[in-house]
Amino acid sequence: MPRLIREPIMNPRIALTLGDVAGIGPEIVARAVVDERLRQCCRPVVVGHPEVFRRASKLIGVDCEIQVVTSVAEIDWSLPAIPCWNPSDVNASAVPVGVIDARAGRAAYDYLVASTQAALHGEIDAITTAPLNKAALHAAGLDYPGHTEILAKECGVREFAMMLYLPPGEPLRGPFGLGVAHVTLHTSIRSVPGLLNALRIRETIQLVDGFLKRVGCSAPRVGVCALNPHGGEGGLFGDEESTLIEPAVSAARQIGINATGPIPADALLRRAVHGEFDGVAAMYHDQGHIALKLIGFERAVNVTLGLPIVRTSPSHGTAFDIAWQGKARACGFVEATMCAALLSSRR
Repeated sequence: MPRLIREPIMNPRIALTLGDVAGIGPEIVARAVVDERLRQCCRPVVVGHPEVFRRASKLIGVDCEIQVVTSVAEIDWSLPAIPCWNPSDVNASAVPVGVIDARAGRAAYDYLVASTQAALHGEIDAITTAPLNKAALHAAGLDYPGHTEILAKECGVREFAMMLYLPPGEPLRGPFGLGVAHVTLHTSIRSVPGLLNALRIRETIQLVDGFLKRVGCSAPRVGVCALNPHGGEGGLFGDEESTLIEPAVSAARQIGINATGPIPADALLRRAVHGEFDGVAAMYHDQGHIALKLIGFERAVNVTLGLPIVRTSPSHGTAFDIAWQGKARACGFVEATMCAALLSSRR
């Protein structure tokens, strides 16, 4: 009888976008693709201008062999060279360092949209994005607050959220890490109360619950932030807790989610770090971001929830002040790519 040979399980194909080329994106991608942890968990394809990627590799002292392709279908995954796919017509290699430039904004958008479409068509398994600059996007005539909104439009989804996820490890005491998703995204503090409603809050709670199950938490405990200080202090500081958040928590519990709240954010985040909750639904961006970045800035991973594809990114921005100086660290980008590999394997 002939011997049966088991085919090896192939690592997921992950698109690594260069983001805004005037910032630290190209440098952190160049550092990441030679990191052994990343190479063991995925098959990377750099999405961006090959000359920019080549310069970034030289900046960090790496002579990186590049396989330039015009589509994902052209990639020969058996070669040791790093595939580099440039889906943009913009000459990103001419963009100056550390300044807002419309060409960089347009190129970052093109990299993201092309990668998203490749993921939707099954040509890649996940996307990890280097940071883009919102002002550069607007300079290019692209009216989006950031990655999340572009991804939602390209994927045609209405229910989505941005999560900052901190994998297990100190100082977290929970075994599955901690995920904090936001009901509202990139918007002014003044606009937050008007954007909140019970349905949107319940949807965010549900997205948190679903994500936690994907990372192995079979019975997630989700804490829900109050909007106002002291939880509104019985209506003295606002009534959103009783009129919006409590009904949303009740609705989530009715569909089987172990949700608790509203709880004042300062108390809730501390209790979550100490292991009482696996996930948190925050009402606005900084309510969740500040706490997680304070305890794990270089390990925190940005995950877009509600998409039919996997997308992650590091938690930092374009850092124009240190761009192209050889100072940027890639640990956050590596963590984000490892998280993307895990999520793509559990879709």
